[in-house]
Amino acid sequence: MYTAGVRILTTVTAAPAPDEWITGDAWIEPIASAESPSRAQIDRVTFAAGARTAWHRHPLGQTLVVIDGTGLVQRRGGPVEAIRVGDAVRIEPGEWHWHGAAPGTAMTHLAIEELPEDGSAAELGDPVTEAEYRSGEHSAETPITRTVLLDQSLAAPQELHGVEIRRITIAPGCAAGLHVHNTPVFGNIERGSVIYQIEGEAPAALGPGDVFYEPKDVRIARFDAQDDGVTFLGYFLLNAGQTAEIEFPTT
Repeated sequence: MYTAGVRILTTVTAAPAPDEWITGDAWIEPIASAESPSRAQIDRVTFAAGARTAWHRHPLGQTLVVIDGTGLVQRRGGPVEAIRVGDAVRIEPGEWHWHGAAPGTAMTHLAIEELPEDGSAAELGDPVTEAEYRSGEHSAETPITRTVLLDQSLAAPQELHGVEIRRITIAPGCAAGLHVHNTPVFGNIERGSVIYQIEGEAPAALGPGDVFYEPKDVRIARFDAQDDGVTFLGYFLLNAGQTAEIEFPTT
């Protein structure tokens, strides 16, 4: 099929990119090839996580449009920049650059360029070193992430007056024992590990980053530090004039 001088390839197969051009694994799938009088060429290029091109330059420049994943691009003398879905990057004629996937995710982009009338090809330079590549590792990270770890309703409406936060450490192998709080308690593990169990429910192993909820007036059967001990933050929700208290039932 021919459209405006560009031959659209209706049956295309992705082929491995040439080894001398790539560190890691990448595949090239031609989308449109130049057909006189047009000299436009479009390829879909997929990079495995951590893969990237060598330094190179195009006689008439190149435009990259990211369609999946997160990638990195660097122009000679400039910083490594993160590129994400929807980003379009213009590489100027003769500008040395490289591009590829971020360390932890694959990336696919469209590579759009005009081929020179004299048939000259892109010029290949040196491979991108690990130090060059890793200098942009953090630029691919999302600056701010928000993750809901716990969305907990309280057992009954409570007129919250304040929150007391305690950092609590339990020695290795020490069991806190059966206990009851007079106020709702939320917590998150900072270091170590613990076996946590509300009476009548299944026990759970908690480690760094895990959160837990101890309801008011509910028996907590286990809060047993493991061999590495445990340190956690406890958030005690208090009514006006209330003091956080803990009871250790004997039966």
